[in-house]
Amino acid sequence: MTNEKVVGKGIRDYIKQPVFNSVAEERQHNKQKLAAAFRLFGKFGFSEGVAGHITYRDPELTDHLWVNPYGMHFKDIKASDLVLVNNLGEVVEGKYSVHKSAFAIHSAVHEARPDVVASAHAHSVYGKTWSVSGRLLDPLTQDACAFYNDHSIFDEYKGVALDEDEGVRIGKALGQNKAVILRSHGLLTVGQSVDSAAFWFITMERSCQSQLLAESAGIVNPIKTQDAAHTASQVGREIDGWESFQPLWQRIIKEEPELLE
Repeated sequence: MTNEKVVGKGIRDYIKQPVFNSVAEERQHNKQKLAAAFRLFGKFGFSEGVAGHITYRDPELTDHLWVNPYGMHFKDIKASDLVLVNNLGEVVEGKYSVHKSAFAIHSAVHEARPDVVASAHAHSVYGKTWSVSGRLLDPLTQDACAFYNDHSIFDEYKGVALDEDEGVRIGKALGQNKAVILRSHGLLTVGQSVDSAAFWFITMERSCQSQLLAESAGIVNPIKTQDAAHTASQVGREIDGWESFQPLWQRIIKEEPELLE
């Protein structure tokens, strides 16, 4: 066996996708992933007061969403703190209330996209700054190519998203893409796992940062269309998002194991 095969097998085994023996086991695992995603968002500076949410569709009650408690800092969230809301926005499990905009935006997105298991939105600095442009990201870097022909613009702003109709419009603007830029608001990403939805947000925020830096330096030079499309097929798949989240997951549970509680 060659060294290349040994290394490749080792990497794949280390981040192998889990197999669950029950719905309860799947739910608990993904609630822990959700808590980890919040801790990472806090670590990366994505918190802004009470703004921002990541939601996880319950594997059994598929019209119910797990979400962060209203007013709790991302850095403090544990799996046991998460709140379950039904399709009317009512808390059916958990000790805390939820932000109205979390229901208005995320419930509509999940309803519009049955394939979406998780969605992420926060008022991160570079994402909300880039959103003011009302433009799609250019494929300037390999990482940005994950969003090539796979993100859209919600080109309106009418204040805090408390109206369920606005959530419906955001869902329509998202379409079948993995992300939507909410003008003058920020980024929203989705995935077929908590892992991918969270990673797409993290890397999209960094891609916004890269584009802002490139434009300020006057060195915008997009990757050619054919090459961007090819790269997207290499780095923009659901499995790519899931795998890229795993090193972050391993690091955060070592640093902050209490999040698993």
